[in-house]
Amino acid sequence: MWKSVIYKEWIKIKWFLILFAALGVLTVGYIFLKVQHDFKFNDANNYWYLIMFQGIQFFSYLKFIPIAGALAISIAQYFPETVSKRIKLTFHLPINENKVLLMMMLFGIACLLAIYILLLVVFYGLSTVYFPSDIIVPALTNITPWFLAGFAIYYFVALVVLEPVWKYRFLYIVVAAAFFPIFLESSLAGAYAPANPLLAVLVIALSISLLFSGYRFRKGEM
Repeated sequence: MWKSVIYKEWIKIKWFLILFAALGVLTVGYIFLKVQHDFKFNDANNYWYLIMFQGIQFFSYLKFIPIAGALAISIAQYFPETVSKRIKLTFHLPINENKVLLMMMLFGIACLLAIYILLLVVFYGLSTVYFPSDIIVPALTNITPWFLAGFAIYYFVALVVLEPVWKYRFLYIVVAAAFFPIFLESSLAGAYAPANPLLAVLVIALSISLLFSGYRFRKGEM
């Protein structure tokens, strides 16, 4: 039964995952093509100085990629379930309803996590070709909130799509509008280091709230 649920989710999002992975890898590749170009016109030490002390973010093109991918995957995964309330068919399976919803969510998050790890590995690997650890570590620290924002947008879209009560949908959208700028603030290299653990905890807490929307949806609240 669990395999059937996972297979159903895979059918819905597989092409979005493939396109997201391709877009992400191409973006990282473009970033380092630009870095290579900049190296040709600047001495390496001067370029490193600009990054470390002048706030140049060579990785800025990556900023909205995790969010865009999470948005596409979450819509592809949850929107079809609301058409004619198809998710209610899933809830009628001989499995605990909360477990089904959690399985759907965990599958989506696992797929997102796999793509994020791929992008981070490619980013890190190419970074070592051009930069010392004093630049790489702060860069990874600064892009971490962008990936956490991807997880957060996944949860918010799931909340809004599965929520049957419009006043709650509006509330979620307002909260999201206030919540997301925290992840996307411009900052100096490594400045997000103290905030990243707290942001991670907030994202984890947000995941639990999906159960409330799922509960109201399967009970038919309007």
